[in-house]
Amino acid sequence: MIRRVPYSMALSLPFRCNAPHNSSLTNNLKLLPYHLRISRVSLCSNSETSNSTAAAADDDNFSPKHGPLKAGLYLVGTPIGNLEDITLRALRVLKSANVILSEDTRHSGKLLRHYDISTPLLSYHKFNESQREQAVLRRLKQGEIVALISDAGTPGISDPGAELAKLCVDEDIPVIPIPGPCAVVAALSASGLPTDEFTFVGFLPKHAGSRRERLTDSSNEARTQIYYVPPHKLSQFLEETSLLFGDSRRCVMAREITKIHEEFWRGTLGEAREKFSNRQPKGEITFLIEGNADCSVETPSDSQLEHELGQLISSGHTLSSAVKMVADVTSVKKKKVYSLALRKFGKQLEEDDA
Repeated sequence: MIRRVPYSMALSLPFRCNAPHNSSLTNNLKLLPYHLRISRVSLCSNSETSNSTAAAADDDNFSPKHGPLKAGLYLVGTPIGNLEDITLRALRVLKSANVILSEDTRHSGKLLRHYDISTPLLSYHKFNESQREQAVLRRLKQGEIVALISDAGTPGISDPGAELAKLCVDEDIPVIPIPGPCAVVAALSASGLPTDEFTFVGFLPKHAGSRRERLTDSSNEARTQIYYVPPHKLSQFLEETSLLFGDSRRCVMAREITKIHEEFWRGTLGEAREKFSNRQPKGEITFLIEGNADCSVETPSDSQLEHELGQLISSGHTLSSAVKMVADVTSVKKKKVYSLALRKFGKQLEEDDA
């Protein structure tokens, strides 16, 4: 009978019966989720059954907690879009904490209001974390429970939190992870690309030289490569990766994961460059590129080299510096790149100098 009663009813129906004790019923109760077994529902007046049910509720193998939370820093994973993607443990920690450090208090306030959590919020983001750290450490040393959340996903993963966790470890303050949603894992699991080995790169450097250097390293790896890409930089990202990885490399763009407009686009880098050259997707983008099967760098075409040279020259680089930068990040010899640059841009530069 229990298996036919909806969860919501099982939590609230105050019915009783006078049926004799049935050991199979008691065993079935032990198999129920914890929150059903501890509800104030009595299925029988038999005291032995009631005692067995209570014992099952106290079973350490099923209990979601072992008394009050201990003091320490709790890194709490929060939804990356869908508010239902949060664990019962995460909610308990957020309700029990003395304070919640939040990347954006207004954004996090919506989540807390949705779950009727009144714990005080304190802003903690990349612009103030260095000023907040010592004050937070003092509170932790005084025995407080401090929860840290980001706008979405797991704190410390391309979000504030890693440095605070390191400081706590150095001070022997407990750091407790509360697992939850993570865009990297969600995107990888549904990508269709190899999942046995992968490299999470995250956001690429803003400086062009550093970015090309990082992408060059990634292009030679056999593992699946995963990036966070801002929508307004997607076109630039595809131009650079097509040049270094080659147009034929398979890729997946995961956008707005768990949200209403969730999208998984699959194809090659060349196809992606054409698809999104004049279309800027909205929302958070996790971009995955398959690893290099033979770990050999694909030689860019002349047109790709010309495009890269043209971009560098138009942004203010001299012809010689542009040649050096392109040669450094490709498998093409500097002599060939220089010859191509002279043929394509030499006359234009002479006219500019004149």
